[in-house]
Amino acid sequence: MKLYYMPGACPLATHIVLEWIGQPYEIEAVAREKLKQPEFLALNPVGSVPVLTDGDLVLTQSAAILEYLAEKHPETKLLPDTIEARAETRRWLGFVNADLHKTFGVVFGKASFVSDTSCQEQLAAGGKAKAAQLFAIIDKQLEGKEWVTGSRSVVDPYLYTVTRWAHAVKLDLSGLRNLHAFFEHMNADAGVQAALKAQGLE
Repeated sequence: MKLYYMPGACPLATHIVLEWIGQPYEIEAVAREKLKQPEFLALNPVGSVPVLTDGDLVLTQSAAILEYLAEKHPETKLLPDTIEARAETRRWLGFVNADLHKTFGVVFGKASFVSDTSCQEQLAAGGKAKAAQLFAIIDKQLEGKEWVTGSRSVVDPYLYTVTRWAHAVKLDLSGLRNLHAFFEHMNADAGVQAALKAQGLE
């Protein structure tokens, strides 16, 4: 298996899962200017990471990749056994992917939405405000839990990754004690540390 990534971007979640699986894999960093070049567009016409290749399979989109890895390696129990528990895991994976991640798309990619500088700042401020609301929701979900769904799953490395983004843009998460505990718990994880080191993010 091979993961194409940009350091600190959403493929970090997949990178952590690959570490948790414990099987051989390769990684390749992709420079931003290479994302829209024909060679990379042949892998992903959208021109974004992550891309995971596994033999002849070329897979894009974080949620799809994470579920694929969890199902390929059921021994990791990153997707639970029962249909109800899997639905709950997919619920929170969707929350992080489709809600939280999307707000950071507005914050980081504001120039691709509007050209006026003042509008860009308004857009980014709105994205940060929305992200803060969403982090508060998942903070409640984390009450009394080390992991988002109660047991380790594909949700956790994705939430960890977007929480790193929140810190990068100096989003105030000071009142979210459960999220803070989760973040520190993930920071101490050996797989997380290995992925961060490999991406030069220590």
